[in-house]
This record gives sequence, structure tokens and C-alpha cells, in this order.
Amino acid sequence: MLIRKLGWAGIELEADGQRLAIDPLLGLGDLEQFVGPPLTRLPPPSGAVDVALVTHLHRDHADPDALDGVPIVLRPEADEGTFLEVAATTAQEAIGGTVVAPWETIGVGAFTITAVPAVDGFGDPQVSWVVEADGKRILHCGDTLFHGSWWKIRLRCGPLDAAFLPVNGARCQFPHRTPASPFVADMDPEQAAAAAEILEVPVAVPIHYDTIHAPPVYAQVDDPARRFAATAGARARVMAIGEEWLL
Repeated sequence: MLIRKLGWAGIELEADGQRLAIDPLLGLGDLEQFVGPPLTRLPPPSGAVDVALVTHLHRDHADPDALDGVPIVLRPEADEGTFLEVAATTAQEAIGGTVVAPWETIGVGAFTITAVPAVDGFGDPQVSWVVEADGKRILHCGDTLFHGSWWKIRLRCGPLDAAFLPVNGARCQFPHRTPASPFVADMDPEQAAAAAEILEVPVAVPIHYDTIHAPPVYAQVDDPARRFAATAGARARVMAIGEEWLL
């Protein structure tokens, strides 16, 4: 399995001549009015994508431009409610795709894909993804909070070869979620390292940091990748945007 790190939470997997992308992102769209333009590169996948996985329907994880033309898109369910309840997800429902429930497994070409539980910091539906190909198994965790399903993921899905974990520990003040929470909206570096230890994963890669930092609306912790590497120790592998890794 060849892995390429894209921008923000995005990664790309290649196996048996087929390409899968998770949370690919080319731009922030309407989100820029709140957080400004991206602060890092957001490269596209290296070629045509056969299947894309979306962890949740926030604009920075469900980019319609990045998903345009992808023949198979798998995603969690959409939520229902009043305008403020669904304000961050409604526009992204236009990506279409196939809804996959937690613990549901789907085979797509070279890839075996399982949606597993995640917890969104704003209460919107979110899943993480376990993907198997070429005899390897990885976990991608979008921008989940720390939660209690790590043990079940390991027990039900089997040993993982790598996990891609959000680490920026963002504190947020968005207008549709007031009053603001004093707690982080996704895992901070130390929480991500704890998740990696519970998962007993040999390699843990930090994702979801540095691209957005716009206090007080969206404020990440200081130096998230370094903090994660220091806490996770030997299992940490910090990948640069665009870097490839043959797993």
C-alpha cells in the first residue's frame, strides 16, 4: 500500500493500480469567511481517484471540488434539524455518495472499507475509516474527539499497521455553536498519542494541523506535530504534505 499525505486531514492510498482518497481538500470555500485562506498547501491527489471516503460533512472534510468526478464516494449519514443545528453540514450534502453506517464493511476494488465510530466536536455525524489493501490495514480518524471506542475498533477490525490521527486540539467560536465550548473540538496531541497507545498501532501519523489557525474563531494548540511526536515516541511518524510512504 502506497500512502501519500495530502493537506489538512487528507491522505491518498494506492493499491493494485487503484487510488482511494480520504477527506481530500482543495480549498476552504465558504469556510474562508470565518477562518481565512488555508495556511498550508492543499495538493490534489496524484491521479484520478477511484473511491473517496468522507469522515463527515464539514466543509474542510467534504470538499465538493475535490470530490467532483469521483465515481464512488462513501460518507456518514446527514443530520436533520433546525437551521443552526445543521448549518455546518447542509451545503455539503450535495456531494451525494453512499451512506455507510458505523461497523458496516464495503468492498470496493482492491480496498476493503469499514466505517467505525467517531465523535464530532460539534455534534454532527462523523465516522472514522479502516481501510485494508495489499495485506495492510490503516485507520483514518478525520477530526474526532477522544472517545471510548478505541478498544472496540482494535478488537473488531484486527491489528492496525498505521493510524492517522488529528492532533491540533482546536478551540472554536463559530456563530452556529454558541456559547462556545471551553474544550477542544478535536483531539490534542496528547489525546491522539493516548489513542494510538490504546489502538496498539506501530505507526501513528499526525494529521489535521497548521492549515487553519484563526483565533479566536479557530485556534489550534502550539506546535501540534512536535508535541504529538514527543508524546507518542517511537510510534510517531510525521509526514510532510506530499510525502509518500510505502507501507
